[in-house]
Amino acid sequence: MWQSIKRRIFTGLLAIVPIAVTFWILKFLFSFTDGLAAPFLKRFGIEIPGLGIILTVVFIFVLGLLVTNVLGRSLFNLGERILAKLPIVNTIYNTIKQITSAFSGSTVKSFQQVIFIQYPREGLWTMCFVTNQSQNEKGEEFYHVFVPTTPNPTSGVFIVVPQKDVIHPDITVEDGLKAIISGGILDPGKSLSGQLPGKP
Repeated sequence: MWQSIKRRIFTGLLAIVPIAVTFWILKFLFSFTDGLAAPFLKRFGIEIPGLGIILTVVFIFVLGLLVTNVLGRSLFNLGERILAKLPIVNTIYNTIKQITSAFSGSTVKSFQQVIFIQYPREGLWTMCFVTNQSQNEKGEEFYHVFVPTTPNPTSGVFIVVPQKDVIHPDITVEDGLKAIISGGILDPGKSLSGQLPGKP
């Protein structure tokens, strides 16, 4: 019982950490940029409502430009290597990076759809993502699927399953990733169990 409670709490924390960290960073940037520029503009009698928000958006845009060029990418990689050597900090940073990477455009686009397969044994249904399709010499069709782990969907196992043995739920890839990262706490808006076959 206690282990189940701890697991739920830990999963909930992992689900909320990226949101909390993002909120904290944006709030810090809003306050910092507003406090930096507002006094300077007041000397000229200029007051701009929401200045912190405007400057933060500009800062993030410029940062995006820097990261996408060679010099900026080199500096960014250097910063990552420094963080990787710091105890505790590297664990937090790697966890947040893995979670955010799961929602990046390249990751989402590599998954064609969400399906359920009976894994690791018959009778147990596991959510996974289709990455490719193929046929054997008999014309039987198969799905190439990636079965992610919870709460870190960047690791998992690769399985080839017959298409006739899978269930196609009405769930988007993004909602599927949210459900997996949260350990099933975040509901994709549709009952997962309601989309699975019951006992005959």
